[in-house]
Amino acid sequence: MDIVIPVLNEERALPGCVRTLAAYLGGFPLPWRITIVDNGSTDATWRVAAALSGELERVHARRLEIRGRGAALRAAWQDSTADIVAYMDVDLSTDLDALFPLVASVASGHSEIAIGTRLAPGARTRRSLRREVVSRGYNALLRHGFGVRFSDAQCGFKAARTDVVRPLLGKVEDDSWFFDTELLLLAEHNGLRVHEVPVDWIEDTDSRVRVVRTAVDDLKGLARVAWSICRGRAAVEVARPEPAPRHPDAVVARPREATFLSFATVNVASCALYALVYLSLRETWSPAATNLGAVALTFLVSGAVPRRWTVARLRRAAVRVRSAARFSMVYALTTAAALAVPSAAGRAAEVGAVLAAYGPLALSRWIAGSKRTRARSWTRRRRLALRRRTLPHRRMTVRHRPPF
Repeated sequence: MDIVIPVLNEERALPGCVRTLAAYLGGFPLPWRITIVDNGSTDATWRVAAALSGELERVHARRLEIRGRGAALRAAWQDSTADIVAYMDVDLSTDLDALFPLVASVASGHSEIAIGTRLAPGARTRRSLRREVVSRGYNALLRHGFGVRFSDAQCGFKAARTDVVRPLLGKVEDDSWFFDTELLLLAEHNGLRVHEVPVDWIEDTDSRVRVVRTAVDDLKGLARVAWSICRGRAAVEVARPEPAPRHPDAVVARPREATFLSFATVNVASCALYALVYLSLRETWSPAATNLGAVALTFLVSGAVPRRWTVARLRRAAVRVRSAARFSMVYALTTAAALAVPSAAGRAAEVGAVLAAYGPLALSRWIAGSKRTRARSWTRRRRLALRRRTLPHRRMTVRHRPPF
């Protein structure tokens, strides 16, 4: 784990931060190092960082000539050799007891990014009313404008898997305070998991954050990211393993795309069969009789009417009633559509009308089929449960049978 501390003119706060953090990490269960990134300081911050690097074994320091927290994090995370990269503010506003829960979700592989939040239930904060209002308003804008699921984008307490965050860094354009928000927006847009940890947070009034200016820059950044997403330029190729079952005998469900494709194929064929039968019978029969024959034959061929061996006896009657009701509804609506077409309109208009009514009703057939599958699964489970309960009972009955 590589914890980055970006600093700008922090000669006063830096020594206490690094020594406190290093002492806390002495008992940390993961290998760690601290990287101080001085991005454009004009005071003695770099000399202090270099001295701390020589004093403490696991503390490293580097200097950038450009300013911006985003630029510091980008440079450190891109060059880090650690499996997990993190960062925190130099004022240690976030309580360090939240560090292990933050890193654990990323180290386990469950989440790609973890963030501290001051706005989730369980978090405790002490800060000025102005920062509270600005923070809540900004994050409400993110939730309602972008539909994000995280609650606090700007808390300076985050961790990520290095192999996942590096492709995102190539898309992040901001080098200042909006860096965090842009990174999280891109992560959620590309389907990555963002884990939140409620934190205890106390505001340090000796801060380099200019609230109003930062808020204006953040609004500009939001507009830029929204435009990038609309143009399809926010997609990132991130290597993520596909979920696989742990149980060796698991029966995996088919993908939704394959299910929809098979459903669409069956229903297109059903509509074609329906139209063909309708045209064949219409030469000699009335519209109502023709429609009855076409609907009945199509239902039988497409398997909408359950066969005797497809359902258990326990629920067979209920399934037959539902199938009859669905058949009656389809027949009534398609017959009404056929009779509504004037005879002078021609046979093509009549077939088009009944197809327009029959096609959307295929969706109800698909839903009913899904329910029927669940019912069969429920029936099998019910039979097995009854068998497990009754067999021991029978053995007990034989064992304790009275002699008379």
